Amino acid sequence: MAQFVDWDLAAATAGALGKSGPRVSYAEATEVVGELRRLTDEAAEHVAEYTGLRAQVTHPPVRVVDRRDWAATNIAGLREVITPLVGRLSGDKQPGPLTEAIGSRLTGVQAGTVLAYLSGRVLGQYEVFSADPGQLLLVAPNIVEVERKLGADPRDFRLWVCLHEVTHRTQFTAVPWMRAYFLGEVQAFVDASQGGEHLLERLRRGVATLSDAIKDPESRASVLDIVQTPAQRAVLDRLTALMTLLEGHAEFVMDGVGPEVIPSVEQIRAGFNRRREAGNPLEKAIRRLLGVEVKMRQYAEGRKFVHGVVERVGMAGFNRIFASPLTLPRLDELGDPDAWVARVHGPAGPLPTVD
Repeated sequence: MAQFVDWDLAAATAGALGKSGPRVSYAEATEVVGELRRLTDEAAEHVAEYTGLRAQVTHPPVRVVDRRDWAATNIAGLREVITPLVGRLSGDKQPGPLTEAIGSRLTGVQAGTVLAYLSGRVLGQYEVFSADPGQLLLVAPNIVEVERKLGADPRDFRLWVCLHEVTHRTQFTAVPWMRAYFLGEVQAFVDASQGGEHLLERLRRGVATLSDAIKDPESRASVLDIVQTPAQRAVLDRLTALMTLLEGHAEFVMDGVGPEVIPSVEQIRAGFNRRREAGNPLEKAIRRLLGVEVKMRQYAEGRKFVHGVVERVGMAGFNRIFASPLTLPRLDELGDPDAWVARVHGPAGPLPTVD
């Protein structure tokens, strides 16, 4: 099978280039890990009570990881998804020895460079690629580093982060079809490509673009260069609508639960928003190329959409959004909650519930 990425080299590169975490003693590290696990359980109850959503499938306990472990987990997940896709696109043909030796190793170094950068930024993640239904990860060094920079109360900040990440876990475990739908859309994106060989080259360029941006903040290339066909853009629209919904829902839940259980939530939110908007030129360039700028807009647009729907039909009415892929919002509905309500609930408003 064609080797698109030297995954072992990617993991080694991410480990070698990743930043070291903040200085903590062994006792402090142990306390942080224990508290994050406790707060995850506490957050799960708050999220379930507020949203009315509870897990329908068994999920593993939270994993509290360091930066190297986060990168390794994501590499393993990407390997699970990308390797069979590349094999399918290439027709399981073996590349030439030069391509195998140079191309995959170069892409491995580039992918590792990107993941090394991200490993120092991510606070938490619900990782869905490597296992069903997924795995909740909390990156302890990054959480400690940010809470210190913000001057936030450690317990309050950690619970605040847990509320957001547990909401994402709830979205995938309370809605059992969500993971398969998401992975199916990733597959649809690949299927919509005009020719597998050309897509592989565009994917390589996309990874190279991200890697180069970390070294050259003046780069003006975009990873969206790999999106070329109308069919791919249609899939990307659906994925964008889904991710905007999921991010906005998590933000809405954080804001809804936070004031009741986190005394310093207003200070945390204000400081964190300033952190999101700030950054040196290098960080701003990388955020643009990685789609983080888009993600920041998704937080605001998605939260506004969720708020608008809940305001009109209540939380139970909003939860009909998770009934099936057909009830997910379309991209143009994200700015028009009334349109989604009319399509899903009908012009008369929310449908009656059945006890």
